[in-house]
Amino acid sequence: MENITIKINGLEVSAPKGSTILEAARLAHIEIPTLCFLKEINEIGACRICVVEVKGARSLVASCVYPINEGMEVWTNTPKVLDSRRKTLQLILSNHERKCLSCVRSGNCELQQLAKELGVEDEGYYDGAKTPSCIDDSAVHMIRDNSKCILCRRCSAVCEKVQGIGVIGANERGFATMIGSAFNMGLGETSCVSCGQCIAVCPTGALHEKESIDDVLAAIADPTKHVIVQTAPAVRAGLGEEFGYPIGTNVEGKMAAALRRLGFDKVFDTNFSADLTIMEEATEFLDRVQNGGVLPMITSCSPGWIKYCEHYFPDMTENLSSCKSPQQMFGAIAKSYYAEKTGIKPQDIVSVSIMPCTAKKFEVQRPDQAANGVPDVDYSMTTRELARMIKRMGIRFQTLPDEEFDAPLGLGTGAAVIFGATGGVMEAALRTAVETLTGEELANLDFTDVRGMDGIKEASYNVAGMDVKVAVASGLGNARELLNKVKSGEADYHFIEIMGCPGGCINGGGQPQQPGYVRNTVDIRALRAKVLYDSDKNNPIRKSHENPAIKELYSTYLGKPGSEKAHHLLHTTYVKRKVNEI
Repeated sequence: MENITIKINGLEVSAPKGSTILEAARLAHIEIPTLCFLKEINEIGACRICVVEVKGARSLVASCVYPINEGMEVWTNTPKVLDSRRKTLQLILSNHERKCLSCVRSGNCELQQLAKELGVEDEGYYDGAKTPSCIDDSAVHMIRDNSKCILCRRCSAVCEKVQGIGVIGANERGFATMIGSAFNMGLGETSCVSCGQCIAVCPTGALHEKESIDDVLAAIADPTKHVIVQTAPAVRAGLGEEFGYPIGTNVEGKMAAALRRLGFDKVFDTNFSADLTIMEEATEFLDRVQNGGVLPMITSCSPGWIKYCEHYFPDMTENLSSCKSPQQMFGAIAKSYYAEKTGIKPQDIVSVSIMPCTAKKFEVQRPDQAANGVPDVDYSMTTRELARMIKRMGIRFQTLPDEEFDAPLGLGTGAAVIFGATGGVMEAALRTAVETLTGEELANLDFTDVRGMDGIKEASYNVAGMDVKVAVASGLGNARELLNKVKSGEADYHFIEIMGCPGGCINGGGQPQQPGYVRNTVDIRALRAKVLYDSDKNNPIRKSHENPAIKELYSTYLGKPGSEKAHHLLHTTYVKRKVNEI
């Protein structure tokens, strides 16, 4: 690729032709502040925080969209530039609800950080009319407060361009402009799928999940309740970021220790029920292949994807695996098998999940998710909520000793832990399905063709003389593209894995929020995924069907995968919805 040379703050910088000033500056280790910019998602130059001086230009230019050319001279920190940024920030703050102490994003707010860096105080500038606070809490999973919105449009961009949904956008014009749904409907009245990607990219506290912290603490304090907790694979790969650890740090042991100190009666691992999911899902897949069932079969672990399918591809709900997600399978087993073993009534068990996902909050209240006459899972909390809970209770996370999960529902295999990365469910299922079909032990357990952060991946494997064609998609925009090819006959598969969030659960809407400059320059998804693949590699048991706790569950309680009892507890049904129908 052709490079061109420019000067930034008097330093010569060589950058690829077609680069923006922002990109060239980063090559010189100069970070120009941004608010609205998200690489390849929201490149609109709207917030004007990233302005710089360019020799010969009649005015300051937005560095995030301004292309470089040979011999260009740029200044990023002149008095004129700094004054412009301060005034822009002051104008933004003049229409911002500045209750920072009580804001969920205090200490991790990009607007707050910019004000600190630029020396902008929170009052005394451009006082006047403000956008009134408009709280939309109609959705099960999140709250939207327009008084904290800075109109950066990151949320609407990720909803439309990445997820292919577009249920939020700019309404009205001028000072009255606000982000909302069409016809000012509440988000809960739209075909929002609860993925939470809008929350993940919001730079302020305008969007945040509905908290269950107080309810869970109340349950823990109730002596009549037995409160258990399960944690998803991706949580251990992200939680550490909330406590200052580098992205890609595995904090599984400290997480288990923290949960125990929060007062949970038992600390379990969703990896157990991920293995259980594979047993049921692989059995269902083989049954469909061998007995003329509906193909391709599509995984059902991601509740955001499930709701998306119900809204936008209702004719393909028959393709969905009938298996509940690992979260819900765990809850069903906890309130049946575990309840019987411990002699505790199901109604006295409070089942809590810690998930990287906001759509799980929607999933827990779906119909057909109460196999024992009570909800399989009572409360689903995000990784961020767990971090806030730990901090609130005064637990010094970094000094905790590493501890293990409780048995038997705390035992999981390497196949289970990779569920958190795109392609992981497929790989785990293949390990079990291939050995079941061939009756032979796999020499190599790594199905690397389905790994990686590409939005769509395809592979074909010859198994017992049959070519099994598989595909993996993550991010709902990619799911739409893949399913349209299936419907048109352009693509033909036996098995498809779809995750609602780009990169899978490691990048879920409930994971720790990283500022724009980190999202734009660091491959967060790959670093978190490495945690899970390393855990798989180091696990002495790497196949779901070899999990001794799962073997015990089937031999003493469920009978066999796909049994009548297993179907009652571990399988579910779906709803054909219309667009903009809850």
